[in-house]
Amino acid sequence: MSKKKRNYAEVHGWVILDKPVGMTSTQAVGKLKRLFNAGKAGHAGTLDPLASGLLPVAFGEATKTVSFVMDGRKIYRFTVRWGIQTTTDDTEGEVLATSEHRPSQATIEALLPRFTGEIMQVPPQYSAIKIDGERAYDLAREGEDVLLEARPIEVHRLTLVDCPDDDTAVFDCECGKGTYVRALARDMGLALGTRGHVIGLRRLLVGPFDAEDMIGFEEIEAIIDEAKAAGTTPDEAMLTVDTALEDLPEVMLTREAAARLRNGQPALLRGRDAPTEGWVFATCSGELVALGEIEQGQLHPRRVFNLPPVAA
Repeated sequence: MSKKKRNYAEVHGWVILDKPVGMTSTQAVGKLKRLFNAGKAGHAGTLDPLASGLLPVAFGEATKTVSFVMDGRKIYRFTVRWGIQTTTDDTEGEVLATSEHRPSQATIEALLPRFTGEIMQVPPQYSAIKIDGERAYDLAREGEDVLLEARPIEVHRLTLVDCPDDDTAVFDCECGKGTYVRALARDMGLALGTRGHVIGLRRLLVGPFDAEDMIGFEEIEAIIDEAKAAGTTPDEAMLTVDTALEDLPEVMLTREAAARLRNGQPALLRGRDAPTEGWVFATCSGELVALGEIEQGQLHPRRVFNLPPVAA
């Protein structure tokens, strides 16, 4: 007997979730899909279960813009506990080594320039990096020795926010893609002549989305309930698809040029102010048409959007 196909709602856009501690990013996306009765969704940048904060979740056609969000800068606020190093570089792992030494505030601040700019970083053993097709954290949990190579990362800003006591320090970190805050805590501890691991982590920015965009599950559920009662859609809980593209130039097309892009054909760009190279997003009469690259005066579509018409 065949399974009855579920009728999903047509949902397109971004929910900037304030993910709670104790939930994986995959679990968070699954819960949002159920709340919105959505068939397609994905997140832009994993947050560990012990971390909270900004998790951008794309629905429907917004999933075509995920890579542009993931490649953007990120801001984290994290708390380091000195004197203890763990196998996971956070509170979930077993104690690996300890130290009685505690760094002073002045010593910590003097160290920060060494961890700013382009630096080499060895990711934590318990990370989502793949080794021969297997996740590093799966191999580590099976007892294998996981050897990960150092990779270049970009730390734009690393500041000491507070030293509540001798054992802990709070930092803000603005960084690029692929940076592991847990590894920063580990390496700073060693460089300071002690040990360190993360005991608190909250993400505050990813690409174009910041803390002001965040919304929690309770507020989302309230908005959905109100929309159902009113017979409307829960638009207040979601940002539009093009919100993820605000750092790209916009090209406004004629209907003829938009039709060419929708058919997978390049469109000739005219006008002195038209971009001459790089990625852009194209619109027509206020509707998002495509993401594309400009080559030799032509816009070549790379991702075409199939969104419902904008209401008049």
